[in-house]
Amino acid sequence: MKIIIVGAGEVGYNIASRLASENKQVIVIDKDPDAIRRLSEGLDVQAISASGSSPKVLIDAGINEADILLAVTDSDETNLVTCLMADLLSPTTKKLARIRHSDFDSYYERFKKENPHIDTIINPEIEVVNTIRKLMLVPGAVDVGDFADGQVKYVGIRLDDHSPMAGMKLVDFPSKFGEDRPLIAAIIRKNEVIVPTGNNKIEPNDLIYFVSEAQKLEKILTLFGKKIIPIQRALIIGGGRIGERLAEQLEADSIKTKIIESDIDRCHYLSKKMEHAVVLHGDGSDQKLFQEENLCLSDVVVSVTNDDETNILVSLLAKNLGVENTISRISKSNYFPLLATIGIEKIVSPRLSAVSSILKDVRKGKVLSDISILGERGEFIEAIALETSEITDQPLRKISFPKGAILVCIIRDGQIMIPAGDSVVRPNDRIIMFAVKNAVKKLEKLLTVKLDFF
Repeated sequence: MKIIIVGAGEVGYNIASRLASENKQVIVIDKDPDAIRRLSEGLDVQAISASGSSPKVLIDAGINEADILLAVTDSDETNLVTCLMADLLSPTTKKLARIRHSDFDSYYERFKKENPHIDTIINPEIEVVNTIRKLMLVPGAVDVGDFADGQVKYVGIRLDDHSPMAGMKLVDFPSKFGEDRPLIAAIIRKNEVIVPTGNNKIEPNDLIYFVSEAQKLEKILTLFGKKIIPIQRALIIGGGRIGERLAEQLEADSIKTKIIESDIDRCHYLSKKMEHAVVLHGDGSDQKLFQEENLCLSDVVVSVTNDDETNILVSLLAKNLGVENTISRISKSNYFPLLATIGIEKIVSPRLSAVSSILKDVRKGKVLSDISILGERGEFIEAIALETSEITDQPLRKISFPKGAILVCIIRDGQIMIPAGDSVVRPNDRIIMFAVKNAVKKLEKLLTVKLDFF
């Protein structure tokens, strides 16, 4: 598979790194020589220092043979022009573009149906806001997402000492909890990702990723000693695009919202834009401001400034003042392993959201969604089982799943099934799998058409 990436920023670099590690043919184009130098020195990819919207540059890069074009520069306009030129030069190449400004929101469908015929529009800020809203509902969870149009949820949650699951082997779950048991997809213990078998025990302080029917989630959370709590008061630190989008959603849901923004001009803009949210000018990491405005009474504090260090400080301050439910925007992936040790576990990342949006279009087979978790060390993959793939029409116990991969759910005719050894995946079933990074490439082979089909 040949993939051209226009833009060598954080998103471009990280997706290039991911795809190159899976032996994809990757070409990256960027005007910034320093970005190209960093990429050339760190990754096994072809790097071109030039404008990716130039037709000549795209032709020289091999756009006519490319399977996918990713336009992920920091400029929406550059990404649109790049896709327009690619559409003129190679209409069969699949095009993905990062478009972030809200001015373009109402044009997404036209961009897909008309020139430049963009197959997938990536707006990581919208994805981050959606993730924040899901995290707000489950204060004890560090990660929440869904599959199958919301029918199935995945949740990452830290196991407490008092949970009835603590110390149990997974093989004992059916007899103890019956059909309402969660299916454990991954155990993270001492920063190690474990794809469990029946003999694995789960221990207090493990971070557990499980999958559940949406309608059973509240009941399953009680097994972890957690519950879904409606949010009534929210505090947002940072009134940028993410903060603005989040505040608009919270207003629509009748949640009392306050925004703290350090830029006075941005405060004036937000004050005019918001109907009910209170906009405060100040430093979100100022303890005096928190106390004067009684901000510690908030049900959730969401810090989404453009500065990782500020977001970390805000979350620590809020927790110190008694706010248990804090959510932090973090861009630097090297921070991820360290944050849990200081009590910051609810993290959202525009970069990871963009990578997840891109991967579902890159994966072989009929992949519906691909969600990176744990700082990209693991992936949930939702796909349609193809008639001629190796995963169909035989008991799961006879299928050679790669080490580090597990089938966690089968959905057939609207019925959600927890798989067992004698379960059989049928053609057109919707399946959800979890895999550690090293197992993804082998897992892809199970999802694709067998060569003897031709």
